Amino acid sequence: MLYGKHILVIISGGVAAYKAIELIRLIQKAGGTVQAILTKSATEFVSPLTISTLCGRPALTALFDLTRETEIGHIELSRSADLIVIAPGTANILAKLANGIADDLATTCLLATDTPIMAAPAMNVRMWEAASTRRNLALLANDGVQFVGPDEGEMACGEFGPGRLAEPPVILEAIVAHFERANRPKPLAGKHAIVTSGPTREPIDPVRFLSNASSGKQGVAIAEALAALGARVSFVTGPAQYRQPRGCAVIDVETAIEMDRAVEAALPADIAVFCAAVSDWRVETPADDKIKKDADETAPTLTLVANPDILRRVSSLAGGNRPRLVVGFAAETSNLLENAKAKLKRKGCDWLLANDVSPASGTFGGANNTVTLLAGEAVEAWEPMDKQAVAQKLATRIAESFQRDRRI
Repeated sequence: MLYGKHILVIISGGVAAYKAIELIRLIQKAGGTVQAILTKSATEFVSPLTISTLCGRPALTALFDLTRETEIGHIELSRSADLIVIAPGTANILAKLANGIADDLATTCLLATDTPIMAAPAMNVRMWEAASTRRNLALLANDGVQFVGPDEGEMACGEFGPGRLAEPPVILEAIVAHFERANRPKPLAGKHAIVTSGPTREPIDPVRFLSNASSGKQGVAIAEALAALGARVSFVTGPAQYRQPRGCAVIDVETAIEMDRAVEAALPADIAVFCAAVSDWRVETPADDKIKKDADETAPTLTLVANPDILRRVSSLAGGNRPRLVVGFAAETSNLLENAKAKLKRKGCDWLLANDVSPASGTFGGANNTVTLLAGEAVEAWEPMDKQAVAQKLATRIAESFQRDRRI
């Protein structure tokens, strides 16, 4: 799978650094060769001797190695590799990469390279959720850095949440996929796509909210399919349970208003795919404290107001502010085609993918989907398929429409 490929693995200083040992072995078993760089902090978790033995070549740690630097070692290292993989990618090294800081061998190589970079983040959940980390990740994604993970689970510090390093087999899978994508045509190169995904959460009080069962799987698949065809993807997601897409700029939101603002900030775009299951209503005035039961257990009255209609607003933008192709989704539980046709006309989008999300369909949270594509007066029923296949078919149709320089 990786025969003839040379991977530069940068190991930064987190407790997950020990997993780099397994990753190196997996790369080698797949036919690749590995050169490793350890940051100073990484050497506190794994031994350079262990890494050197595995790689069959010295693991590097020092920027000012006179033998190597007489040959401009950091330049040679950064450009001889076919891919640079940062695993684990701590908040510190990602912040340095995002802001162009080069104060050791690892970060100097990263700044000097024109080789693709893949990062597998690993950090405490609070660090992962910090506003500065989110900004840095968005900058890196816009710079073309690919991401694998992180996973969600229990941390070494005892906390639980997103921030765990993706498992080495998953990172290997992403490395292999990178080289497979590199050999594919890129018909959407130079295009910017916005994809919305997942549910939104509308607060009732500090512990309750209005939401739905969307997993975000279909949105992730669409984002990755568009990225695989060369598009730069801004992925705006509500609090979904499914993993985030690789190779995309991820913008996390909670409410419909936050999603609307995030989409507005991501414009202009060539393509907009609105796959998110946005709550139609929100509580007009959420309670500041948890709502308590009355003595007679009378249910509280909630006053609901309409949320922004993001799909309709973007579809109605004028001139160059409107994406050339706007695609909506219609999640229906009955009268699928009738409701979808009405929604297409009402929203003003170019295409609409209608799908049955009734409990019997298993679409929400499931692996499969059955959609019908509406484009103008044309109606095209797609056979049942998994969500990855739906995404690939949609991305291919989008690419074809741009190549023909007209909408279907």
